[in-house]
Amino acid sequence: MQFSRNMTIIRDGDTLTLVNSLRLDEEGLARLDELGSVESIVKLGSFHGRDDAFYIDRYGAKLWAPSGMEHERGVKTDALLLPDQKGPCADASVFVYETATTPEALLLLARHGGLLLACDSLQNWSGADQYFDEAAAAMMRANGFFHPANVGPGWRNAANPQASDFARLKKLEFRHLISAHGDPLLNEAHQAVSATINKLFEL
Repeated sequence: MQFSRNMTIIRDGDTLTLVNSLRLDEEGLARLDELGSVESIVKLGSFHGRDDAFYIDRYGAKLWAPSGMEHERGVKTDALLLPDQKGPCADASVFVYETATTPEALLLLARHGGLLLACDSLQNWSGADQYFDEAAAAMMRANGFFHPANVGPGWRNAANPQASDFARLKKLEFRHLISAHGDPLLNEAHQAVSATINKLFEL
């Protein structure tokens, strides 16, 4: 099946951090190089990372990931994403799902009122876009993927996270959400995510 995914580029001066890496074509790589120097790759979710090796090889970038994360193509974690410890950016803090059976984290940037970066755990798909094939669109529509401020159904079924993680998540301060899947959710992300959590976990 084919479906869309997003990469987020964080720029601090001339330093770039790639979150949920996505291999670009040559034109995209040229535009990336114009932005600055790629120094860090952040892998937030266990079911992503197939393009991390490309960027590590191309730029010699450091790979950040939660404890216990497995990688493809011989890649190894260089630095751990740990709560209450320094992250890949000066204003970044880390949230780790403690009850999930597969490693998954969120990255919270203290800018623009709080910008939360997610992989599979939080999504914001409104529907199938041009990068979906028919099979993926039908499957995801039938299984509840197309919902605003969603807890990813596939991740939830595979990782079985418990309500305690989401009670902690609600305490985070953020206005915006950018996920590996779906459109950016701006300005009212905390309210929207909290409403979904309350419905799913009765919090």
